[in-house]
Amino acid sequence: MAIFGTSIFLLLILAVVWIIKANNFQPEYPIMEDKLVVPDATESKIENLYEACMLTDKLDFNIFRRAMLGYFHLPLLNNDVLTIIDYSKASTEKRLYLIDLRKKRLLHHTLVAHGKNSGSNYPKRFSNKIDSKKSSLGFLITGETYRGQHGYSLRLDGVEKGINDNVRVRDIVVHGSEYVSHTYAEKKGRLGLSWGCPALPEVDYVRIIDKIKNGSLIYIYAEDKHYEKASKFIPEGDQNS
Repeated sequence: MAIFGTSIFLLLILAVVWIIKANNFQPEYPIMEDKLVVPDATESKIENLYEACMLTDKLDFNIFRRAMLGYFHLPLLNNDVLTIIDYSKASTEKRLYLIDLRKKRLLHHTLVAHGKNSGSNYPKRFSNKIDSKKSSLGFLITGETYRGQHGYSLRLDGVEKGINDNVRVRDIVVHGSEYVSHTYAEKKGRLGLSWGCPALPEVDYVRIIDKIKNGSLIYIYAEDKHYEKASKFIPEGDQNS
């Protein structure tokens, strides 16, 4: 009888899996369990570092804090620097921050583009799907450099399964572009739009790539409740309503 009951249960599980596949059901972001727990000592260390880097009037503390939580919990080959992209800001604003955590100073504060299907001046829609032409959110680790369609470029790897782990196969890379400039923004009312790449100004991108390549952390932020629920790096009770 026990064997019969187990068989029925397994058949039911298989039936549910088949129905899901048949309906091509694939949630954009999976809901993660085991959310991060942050010790008080870590919170204090983050606060002190934020003040030491003199970011008070430049970068929202809560965004910096979230970036640092990933920094402390991910294996990084290049842990001297941290890059934060704040996609809650308009494309016409400087929204990329490259921070030297060793020397405790802001190295670059500059423009950065977003994906064409994420929105016009403000990105509102994000994706991990191939050919979506949208930006991805969350934690990425920089890879190797190469020369391709956009010249000198930097490969990226997403570390959050179902959220950004397709960035490499999507060819989401850091590169420079003429459409990322204040001149372009003044003419068009926004920066040019990429296919999901965080494209940088031509005057800055080589120096930035050389500083962040080979294993440093990039945190891409936006006000997105779906990401907050899905990411294990957003502590329980730390989500925006």
